Amino acid sequence: MLKNNVISKRAIIYPLLMLAAMWFGYFLQLHGFFESCFGAIIPLLPEGLLGVVTSPLLHGNLDHIIGNSIPIGVLMFLLYQFYPLVANKVFIFGWIFTGFLVWLLPPIDIMTGEYLYTCTIGASGVVYVLAFFLFFSGVFKWNMTLLTISMLVVLYYGSLVWGMLPEELFSELQEPSKISWQAHLAGAVVGIILAFMFKKVGEKRKRYIWEFPNYYSEKDDKLWQEYKENHPEDFMELPYKKKDDIWEHLDELRRR
Repeated sequence: MLKNNVISKRAIIYPLLMLAAMWFGYFLQLHGFFESCFGAIIPLLPEGLLGVVTSPLLHGNLDHIIGNSIPIGVLMFLLYQFYPLVANKVFIFGWIFTGFLVWLLPPIDIMTGEYLYTCTIGASGVVYVLAFFLFFSGVFKWNMTLLTISMLVVLYYGSLVWGMLPEELFSELQEPSKISWQAHLAGAVVGIILAFMFKKVGEKRKRYIWEFPNYYSEKDDKLWQEYKENHPEDFMELPYKKKDDIWEHLDELRRR
């Protein structure tokens, strides 16, 4: 399934660089940097625009960063291994556009309609970009190898779909959920759009000669022509039965 059975260096280096940046950001948080909402996405407020760039590198606690590190590593590996021509564009555009879309979405409590002052951090939006891009890109290209990747993404990360809905819909909470369904939804939408935009770039579905009924030409078939040259005896005129003369049968009938 790997191209030429070789793992791309970029598919190893880039995920490791992203994970290093995430853990370095968390290390800075533990030592007093990025306090309060600094570096987070704060919807519709100018000071929250910085978070479009920095928020995926910040996390609320150890469980939060561990929960994002594993899918980031796996999905980035798949992206750079199987989509090398568009991987950088998907990753960078997905990061920026998802963050900006989260910034544009008003954080309104769907149960009460109240406006909430929220600070969104974490790489989960990027995770959704990668997961939905990998799935829908395989579907749009309809390539067997890439469809296999799509099925793997569904198998291991299919439950991400529920993260695009507010947690309040499934359980009664004493306080508003800290999980940003807006970031998940934004990442999914951006991932699908990028998969559609780049569907004609890179590896495509292979089409075989029998899928082109009017394409085959005996003269262009090199194997067939070589066989004819090497085995002329197979193409000598074969003996055949002499055709019956109907008039001879008619004379026989008359004699009877």
